[in-house]
Amino acid sequence: MVVARRTRRPFAPDSATDNIESAGSPPRLLVVQSCPVTPAGIVGAVAEARGAVLTTVFPHRGEPLSRSTAGFDGLIILGGPMHAGDDIHYPAFPALLALIRRFHAQGKPIFGICLGAQLIARAFGKSVYRFGGCEVGYLPVEITADGADDPLLAGLATEQRIMQMHEDSFDLPARAVLLMRNDACANQAFRLGRTSYGFQFHLEVTETDARNFPRDCWPALQRHFGANAEAEEARVIAEVEAHYRTGEHFCRTVTERWLDLVADCRAAAAERRRARAA
Repeated sequence: MVVARRTRRPFAPDSATDNIESAGSPPRLLVVQSCPVTPAGIVGAVAEARGAVLTTVFPHRGEPLSRSTAGFDGLIILGGPMHAGDDIHYPAFPALLALIRRFHAQGKPIFGICLGAQLIARAFGKSVYRFGGCEVGYLPVEITADGADDPLLAGLATEQRIMQMHEDSFDLPARAVLLMRNDACANQAFRLGRTSYGFQFHLEVTETDARNFPRDCWPALQRHFGANAEAEEARVIAEVEAHYRTGEHFCRTVTERWLDLVADCRAAAAERRRARAA
């Protein structure tokens, strides 16, 4: 079990350039990628179609991770096979946890996917741990009553089937709102404050990525399913064929709404700057 470091006091804005100067300029999003086979996918494509500028960094390859939020309007943290508490093999994690807290404290939206959701939980003092199984495939997840009132999920069907591939789970941060759940792994989606979101499942996968997930994660399938790993792979591919299109609609809708949140936060920040300058 991993216990995160204690949550720090709120951060002050990084600098005068903390927000993009012009409301008419494109939103800038920092994308943290941990694994070559888990790119931004649909999430990135939707963001770029909206005119966003994405800066992708691979901190576990030694690429520098910004210590501040300056110049960015939002943070996307993608998935990967690593354990969210493994600072020994992935020494970039502590800096990433601090950056998560900084984006959150400054009200800049965060979109955490799988490992990203687990890192948000850890950044705010909660445990990440093996839940005893392996969720893989288009397994059902349910929008909670609180989720039905959330701006990203309101009006969507209560049951969704979205690509899963994980062995770990996490405890919810204090005051987090549980938005989606299932019986296998209760904490499937949450919101912390108004602007930080974590999703345990993979909203970003393209159809090709979804089909490749079993082989990309073959060691995990062999650990959990042994001689039945190939049968599990066949099940997953059949579920991709059955559920990908409806799942893609959900993922695009949630991403579009998160980008609306980014736009709202940018506009509010610009208004605050105008008020200070008046």
